[in-house]
Amino acid sequence: MSGAHHEKWSGPGLSPHAREVIDASLAKYPADRKQSAVLAALREVQHENDGYLTPAIMDDVADYLGLPRIAVYEVASFYSMFETEPCGRHSISVCTNISCMLRGGEQIRDYIESRLGIRTGESTPDGRILLKREEECLAACCGAPMMMVDHVYHENLTPEKIDDILAKLS
Repeated sequence: MSGAHHEKWSGPGLSPHAREVIDASLAKYPADRKQSAVLAALREVQHENDGYLTPAIMDDVADYLGLPRIAVYEVASFYSMFETEPCGRHSISVCTNISCMLRGGEQIRDYIESRLGIRTGESTPDGRILLKREEECLAACCGAPMMMVDHVYHENLTPEKIDDILAKLS
């Protein structure tokens, strides 16, 4: 990611870069533990496909890893970091667990919904931002209230901080 150009997935098959990422992940595990590379594989192919996974992409990952397709589908449907529908280019998750709730997390979520004109679980009409489902815990309780934008934490949020963060998203 770090600014390097990545080929967009065009199916069938995986891009050369996706295969490199998967192979590097596979090298970290015993040969009989290919399931261990599924997270890295899905993260990469989702990135290459504008932020979401399709059945064809997940099938390609399963085929490349030599796993049953259901093994990949289970991972993609379990973890909140994976999307299986088209969504915004930028992903926002707002923590509403107890620490964040007590410090205004629900008001932060409401402010973001109002500011973007969408509800939690929706993308902006221009496809720029997905306000993901609420997260039970993002493990940043000491910085509550907090949100994660494109996997980067933003803590001690105020409406002003949120406006600054949103203004920087292209």
